[in-house]
Amino acid sequence: MKARITWVEGRTFVGESGSGHAVVMDGAPESGGRNLGIRPMEMLLIGLGGCSAFDVVMILEKGREPVTDCRVEVDADRAETDPKIFTRIRMRYVVTGRGLDRAKVERAVQLSKEKYCSASIMLGAMAEITAEIEVVEAA
Repeated sequence: MKARITWVEGRTFVGESGSGHAVVMDGAPESGGRNLGIRPMEMLLIGLGGCSAFDVVMILEKGREPVTDCRVEVDADRAETDPKIFTRIRMRYVVTGRGLDRAKVERAVQLSKEKYCSASIMLGAMAEITAEIEVVEAA
């Protein structure tokens, strides 16, 4: 896996993935940025949520659970001093489907956290990660 980050100007950078996708990153005005893109630390949270959501949907589909939607809301606290690492991460999973088995949804989230999601395992080595699960019946 590869990535390339190119400085544009000020605190603006473009990150390009090895798979050919790009994202603009920038800082807040108080740190010299112009607020033109996502913050790098926000990208870590998005990567964590995306990695886990990917796992949860795949696990449920493999288990033939009728999942129709999955949303992960991520909220994190950071250390007060540099390096301002994440110290606590709260993940809220909202999984929708027709007749989903709650126990299977809980197991999918647990498997993602402990076995499959590389981002969760790496960030979990330094931050407390908690999960809240809501199962919604599809209309």
